[in-house]
Amino acid sequence: MSSLNKAMIIGRLGADPEVRYTQSNTAVATLSVATTERYKDRNGEQQESTEWHRIVAWGRLAEICQEYLKKGSLAYFEGPIQTRQWEDKDGQKKYTTEIKALNMQMLDSRGSNTGGGTGAPAAASAGNSPQGSSATIDNNFDDMDDDLPF
Repeated sequence: MSSLNKAMIIGRLGADPEVRYTQSNTAVATLSVATTERYKDRNGEQQESTEWHRIVAWGRLAEICQEYLKKGSLAYFEGPIQTRQWEDKDGQKKYTTEIKALNMQMLDSRGSNTGGGTGAPAAASAGNSPQGSSATIDNNFDDMDDDLPF
């Protein structure tokens, strides 16, 4: 294997997903997700460190994020880390590093922050279709293949 670029994040949204549309009417969702590490310091006192992650979802996955996630929702995101560069209105180069979400799974239980979940976590992923990105929600694990190689 020559290289691997894959981030996996489980965290809570710091705000509702922000969705906008490109000129070609493709949805783009921007999410701010917090992950928190808890540990004991040298004195044995509990400490907490929060890291914020910028997540971007495209197409149908962006629309699903907008529809089902809100501030405080617990979710899993998976995808490559990418850095983008652009120039602001003053001609200054700006950079941002973000996770391009290819898969998302809602982890809140029924009646919590997702607002009317089904009781089972739901998964969504970006895929390739002739019309661009697509996403599906799959709550049924009964049809999974049991012939696992391990």
